[in-house]
Amino acid sequence: MTVQAGDPLSMAGLLEHLRQNPGLVVLPAEQRHLAEVAVVAVDRLSAEVVAGMRRAATEVGTPVVLVVGELEESELPTAVECRVVAVLPRAVATAERLVHGVVTAAAGDGVMPPHLVGALIRDVERLQRQLLALDGVGSRDRLTPREEQVLRMMAEGLDTAEIAVRLSYSERTVKNVIYGVTTRFNLRNRPHAVAYAVRAGLI
Repeated sequence: MTVQAGDPLSMAGLLEHLRQNPGLVVLPAEQRHLAEVAVVAVDRLSAEVVAGMRRAATEVGTPVVLVVGELEESELPTAVECRVVAVLPRAVATAERLVHGVVTAAAGDGVMPPHLVGALIRDVERLQRQLLALDGVGSRDRLTPREEQVLRMMAEGLDTAEIAVRLSYSERTVKNVIYGVTTRFNLRNRPHAVAYAVRAGLI
C-alpha cells in the first residue's frame, strides 16, 4: 500500500498504526503503481485534494481508503469517483479500524459509515432515473436471483470469499456477478452496489 497525508504528524500516526500489522507493507510514493491500496488522510476534500485523487485514479486506479476529518454527504459521489472504497472519519480512526479498511479494500470490498449510505442511495436513485429515461422500463432495471443473493450478502458485510463459500461459487464467479451489476447499472464500486440493493428493497 501507499500512504499520503496532509501533514507530517498525520503521516507519522498512520505509519505507526499500519506498521502494527506485520502483514501490511508500505511502499514509497514512487512505487504507487505496485500498491493494492492507497491510504489518503486529509482534513477535507478540497479542490486540490480532489484534483490529485482524480489524477491518481486515472493514472493508477488503486482503491483508496480515505481518512478524513470532515466529509459532507454531497461530497461522497465525488469521493467515489476518485476510487474511494472506504471512508474512515478521523475521529474514530483507530489502528484496528484503519487496518480493517485497508484489508477490506485490498479484498475488493468497501466500508462506509452508516450515515453516508443515504448519500449513496440518493445517487443510485439519480442513476436509476437516468437509466429509465434512456432505456425505458425493461430488463436492465431488474436483478437476477443470483445478483440479489450476492448483493444481500455484501450488504450483510460478507467479503468475496465468504460469499463464495455460502453460495458454493468460486470467488471469480462472485466477482463476475458484482462486476456485472456495477457495469449494467453504472455503479462505481461495491459500496455503491450495496446502496442499490437498499434502494431496490433487497435489505
